[in-house]
Formats: sequence, C-alpha cells, structure tokens
Amino acid sequence: MTRPRIAVVGSANMDLVATTPRLPLPGETLLGSDFVMVPGGKGANQAIAAARAGGDCVFLGAVGSDAFGVTLTGRIARSGVDTGQLRVVYGSSGVAVVMVNTAGENAIVVTPGANAALHGLTEPELAAIRAADVLVAQLEIPLGTVLAAASAAREAGTRVVLNAAPARQLPAELLDAVDLLVVNEVEARAIVGAGRENPAALLSVVRRAVLTLGAEGAWFVDRDGTVQHAPAFAVEAVDTTAAGDAFTGALAVAWGEGRELVEAVRWASAAGAACVRRLGASVSLPDRAEIDALAG
Repeated sequence: MTRPRIAVVGSANMDLVATTPRLPLPGETLLGSDFVMVPGGKGANQAIAAARAGGDCVFLGAVGSDAFGVTLTGRIARSGVDTGQLRVVYGSSGVAVVMVNTAGENAIVVTPGANAALHGLTEPELAAIRAADVLVAQLEIPLGTVLAAASAAREAGTRVVLNAAPARQLPAELLDAVDLLVVNEVEARAIVGAGRENPAALLSVVRRAVLTLGAEGAWFVDRDGTVQHAPAFAVEAVDTTAAGDAFTGALAVAWGEGRELVEAVRWASAAGAACVRRLGASVSLPDRAEIDALAG
C-alpha cells in the first residue's frame, strides 16, 4: 500500500511533564513522583502520530532559537516526520507545563513562544500542502495561518481535517474549507452549543464531523445521513495528554489510505486508546502495529 501523504500545520512545544498523586489546589505544593521532558504541541504530536501510523508526513510549524528548539527539531525528525519546512524564529520555543495524576487526568499550561510567530505561509509550505492527500490543522497557531493552509488545500483538492482545539468560535470561511472536523465535547459546545446529546448538530457548520468522548467512544456524523458510534477500547489509562492527537493523526492516515470514514474512526479510536497506556505525549504515541493489535 502506498503511504498517504499527510501535511500537518500546527504547534510544537517542549512538554515538561510531572506526575503527582493528585492535581494541586491553588497555592499548594505537592511532591511529584516522576518527570519527563518530551516534544509536544498538538501539531508536532499529530505529525508524529501520523508518521507512526503509517503516513508520509511533513510538519509545517515553528520552533525557537533556544535549546528546546534544537531538541524539538531533532526528536520530531527521528520520529519519521519531514522537518525540512520547520521554521526557526528568534526567541523561545513553545513550552507546556503538564501535571498528571495517578488516574491519568491532567492540567496543562501552555506558553506559545515561536508558535505565535507562525504567520503566513511560504511557497514551499504551500507546495507541501498542495502535494498532500490530507492536511491536518489545529488552533494553537495564529488563526489566519490555519485559514490560509485550509484554503490552499481546498483549492488543490487536498482534504482538510481540522482538530478545533483549543475551543473557540470559528469563522464561517474556515469551516467552509473543512472536510472533516474533529472535536471533543468542550470544543463542540463552543462551536454549536451541543455535545453528546446531539452530535449531528455539528452538521450545521461542517460537512462531516467526529465528536470524541474519551472512554465513551466517538460519534461520526455526515451530511449523507450517517450517524455512527464507535465504542472506546478498554485499556488502563496512565496519561491521557495526547490521546486526541493520536486519534487525529491516525484518522488522517486511515482516510488518506482510502478507508471508509466509519472504519477510519474505529481504527483511530484504537490509536487513542493505545496512547493512554504510557506517560508523555510524543513518546506515548503508538505505532501502526500497536494500533492494529488493539483494533483486532
């Protein structure tokens, strides 16, 4: 099978992850049990997820001129992602401070750093988007850049997957360019004011959508009348930080391979479940063999 070409435009952060018995209260200091420093950011995570799931992936983003930027670039590249278009801008890289409790729940603070400087798209970046089978984008970079990428993809016939995170209202111009919207319940409510009680409400703004609900699985809805639930895979959760990114990256690969979207959502759900079994965003993202083993 030819590997699908996936272009991911989005954020790259260095994740500083500490595990604690529980999440601290305001003003409280807790002793943690473990600490890891790993590449993160929704863009980098989804690019690595797509590459590990079997995609030929190029990442379009920005890192800082600091030591974190060097580490991020190297680790993303070693994960099988093409970083030839990754920008280096003067200043700090994006950083995420992540706290994870023993139940796998997390609290995250992100400082955008270089991600906030990702304005406009160069001709080589646009060429990478046009050459892709699927473009994946999120909302941790300037919205104008996401719109420019989606518009270029639409004009070239590249399918657009938008993971609308963090939650916010979105302009109609962007939603019109989206072929598949991926949101959790918080994000769905921010966009259409409805969640699990009415997944089909998302069809008022996009052609197709996936509503992810963690342990309750995911809903796929399409304007052709499809409303399909994909049950979650039962696993022991250690860290849920990058589960959504594993899902989105794998979903883009499966769709790029030509699978029916109902089946692609099920396979992506296996990727999300496989991800939560390990600590640390990018290091927990599963490879294709792990996804296939869980999906059965």
